[in-house]
Amino acid sequence: MARPKAGYQLADGTKVPGTTTITGRFKESGGLLQWAFQQGRSGVATLYEKRDEAADAGTLAHRVVEMHAAGKGDDEIQTELKDGPIAEQAFNAYCAYLSWERMTRLRIVEQEISLVSEEYRFGGTLDAVGVLDNQLCLLDWKSGGVYSDALIQVAAYNHLWTINRPDQLLTGGLHICRFAKANGDFTHRFFPKLDEAWELFKLYRQAYEIDKELAK
Repeated sequence: MARPKAGYQLADGTKVPGTTTITGRFKESGGLLQWAFQQGRSGVATLYEKRDEAADAGTLAHRVVEMHAAGKGDDEIQTELKDGPIAEQAFNAYCAYLSWERMTRLRIVEQEISLVSEEYRFGGTLDAVGVLDNQLCLLDWKSGGVYSDALIQVAAYNHLWTINRPDQLLTGGLHICRFAKANGDFTHRFFPKLDEAWELFKLYRQAYEIDKELAK
């Protein structure tokens, strides 16, 4: 996900942290540790080799979906998907996403939307906003598991959109699209709202400032 080159700034020019910077400070590593344990049990490659391969496959799947949503042609997407096991995994995830998109008749209307909250003093870049069943919805691409930190992040993005676009409410809810790291499968999770996750993000925002002061 891209972010502004100059970072996130309030109307008066004050720089503020991004959503993932805040959540990353308190990120729960249980999901990563569980994945690492499973990789060790399976005995496939070394942990770091498998981690790097998985990250590349997830990133590639994410990238080609963004290209598709931006209206890029099949030739450009095929060029991006080079030969090799990682490309095959990414292509499988991409095809599964296309099937879901056709089935739901999803239409992407905006991508890479950078917004700022003046009240809570943070920024974020939403992956995409689309239309499902004639309702606006938030879309977030993930290449790993959907853990609590992902829900907190999406709840923060929902807030950013709501306060900046009050006349375009996300009545279609929040959608997390996950591209599997190793197997190339695609899964989708829908949340009508994430009120508790938003409450937790606000606590993280306060803790972020306190932690910054303690670090001094």
